[in-house]
Amino acid sequence: MSFTSTFFANLLIVLCGMFSLWGVSVARKDASIVDPCWGLGFVVIAWATIIQSGWQDTRDGVLVVLVTVWGVRLAGYLFWRNHGKGEDRRYAAMRAKHGKNFWWVSLLTVFLLQGFLMWIISLTIQSGIVFGDSDSFGLLGWIGVALWSVGFFFESIGDYQLAQFKAGLGSDNKVLRTGLWRYTRHPNYFGNFCIWWGLFLIAANANSWWTIGCPALMSFLLLRVSGVSLLESDIAERRPEYADYKRNTSAFFPLPPSRSN
Repeated sequence: MSFTSTFFANLLIVLCGMFSLWGVSVARKDASIVDPCWGLGFVVIAWATIIQSGWQDTRDGVLVVLVTVWGVRLAGYLFWRNHGKGEDRRYAAMRAKHGKNFWWVSLLTVFLLQGFLMWIISLTIQSGIVFGDSDSFGLLGWIGVALWSVGFFFESIGDYQLAQFKAGLGSDNKVLRTGLWRYTRHPNYFGNFCIWWGLFLIAANANSWWTIGCPALMSFLLLRVSGVSLLESDIAERRPEYADYKRNTSAFFPLPPSRSN
């Protein structure tokens, strides 16, 4: 299949998946179920792409494996974190704001929007698989794998350290200042940033430089929309120590703290 055919076939897959997921959320009155499915959506797209285009070279396998490892881990973590805790406060606030209109508001602004972003950002993966035509992985590909590995370490270890911290007694109003969180206020988001730039470098070797907007869009979302900015918009109200932590710890890129935390 051509890249265009694969691209739009994947759009149909994404739409079917998000409409189905939205239907379940309406029945359960819980829009939070969309969160664990974010990573899994990329896994589905990667496998759907390689099934349609066929396995052509080492790059295809590396991209599919790395996306699968990342997506399954993230989905598993979010499912475990959210299980039994009811609807996330973000969606609960939206539900309270929109009332009886929430069913269609959530369809447009939560499920279809995430599906569209997933489809666009995954262009890097789709292009890297479809246009791969050589068994030569290349130095750039290995640099991409190394960057992905750094990102996976920061994201997974950061999530683990935060989960351990929250499980401790008396942590509700406290701030995690140890481990990776000593060097960046958002090691998991920084890790996600590295993962997507790493995947881009792997795909770029397959004439996919034109997809640079995909990791750039993910970076923008992490920094300015659903990541750092959203989380820090009200965290100081819930955790009084955060103001001091914020003054002395890098927001995103890991750096030594300005003073001992």
